[in-house]
Amino acid sequence: MQKAHEIIFAGFGGQGILSMGQIIAYAAMIEEKEVSWMPSYGPEMRGGTANCIVIVSPDRISSPIISRFDSAIVLNQPSLDKFEHELKPGGLLLFEQSSIINLPTRSDIEILSIPANEEAQKLGKKQVANMVLLGAFLQRKPIVNIENILRALKKVLPERHHHLIPLNEQALLIGKKLANNYVASGNKLEETVS
Repeated sequence: MQKAHEIIFAGFGGQGILSMGQIIAYAAMIEEKEVSWMPSYGPEMRGGTANCIVIVSPDRISSPIISRFDSAIVLNQPSLDKFEHELKPGGLLLFEQSSIINLPTRSDIEILSIPANEEAQKLGKKQVANMVLLGAFLQRKPIVNIENILRALKKVLPERHHHLIPLNEQALLIGKKLANNYVASGNKLEETVS
């Protein structure tokens, strides 16, 4: 039986943190699951801290306020420092490779390092780095279907940006592939041979 999955998305404002959470939440609603999306951000438009908690559950959610998570997707060092120890044992810590200097130290969680910024640059649009990470997350934790992520994008992205949905889909698929290629080995991150 499926249980609730509790996720924290965290980074700087402008990195698409809140959008990632919204996209997961909308996709879960399309699948008629129970959802909670709770954003938290500073007054700065860009560069301040931002995070959001998303809960996806087959049953009613008792409270959107939680302090322990099943998964954490982090895009900067301060977020890693803050949320690494808030993950439940056996949880997934996924982070953007180029933005982390001090690697995670826990051995009781799955750690996944993804070069999302690098892949987004290859696609010619650095703003899709969050979608690379989202694809990697969904490869490891398929809590919603990719088809519904694409449907959710139409709700989250303003209509003037709908022409970018194919690029976002490409970024998602790259992330899914990368999730199988990068693993943690002790405190060192290695690329597996595919």
